[in-house]
Amino acid sequence: MWSTGRFGWEKTRLCAPDTKNKGKGISETVIDLYRAHAAEFDQSRGKDMREAPWFDRFLSLMPASSHTLDIGCGSGEPIARYCIERGCALTGIDASEELIALCRSRFPEHCWHVEDMRQLDIDKQFDGLIAWHSFFHLTPDDQRFMFPRFASHAKSGAALIFTSGPTAGEVIGEWQGRPLYHASLSAEEYRQLLHDNGFRVLHHRVEDPQCGGATVWLAQKN
Repeated sequence: MWSTGRFGWEKTRLCAPDTKNKGKGISETVIDLYRAHAAEFDQSRGKDMREAPWFDRFLSLMPASSHTLDIGCGSGEPIARYCIERGCALTGIDASEELIALCRSRFPEHCWHVEDMRQLDIDKQFDGLIAWHSFFHLTPDDQRFMFPRFASHAKSGAALIFTSGPTAGEVIGEWQGRPLYHASLSAEEYRQLLHDNGFRVLHHRVEDPQCGGATVWLAQKN
């Protein structure tokens, strides 16, 4: 079983569509699920910031008053808040209009965009990129295509932090009574994709027990 510290993930074969979503494949229903249950997600998302040791490492790689891109920012808490309170100028994207509305209400001085990360195309490079508990909702092929997008939005020396599964595969959890899709590549493939797109791996921890069982990657752009 994979663990994210948010929702239980039940490992199974991905073979059937979610019949409650007009025949869409389960991987295609993630955005609809977060849009329909934005308030519930915001309430259920832990605010205790047990991710702090990882984000302290991430932030230590960037200059003061750094410009940071949060890819799949959710409601802006606790991750974006933690970075903002430590001096980051935050740009956040999320495909849920409802979650972005929460971000704008909480942090109006920062930049928030309703955007599917698969179409990420901001005319700017950043000191740091975050894809925490968001990137793993993409299919394996969509994940592969994200690495050139990470690279094109990263300054030289930029930090990249993201979470994945511990092994290659597809996992379907359940949230709000509906299936919730996750996927992961192998550690070897992530390392190769990072290398091919100009990043070097600084830290990789599989199922970190101090971080809710999250599998974490921290890399830096050459």
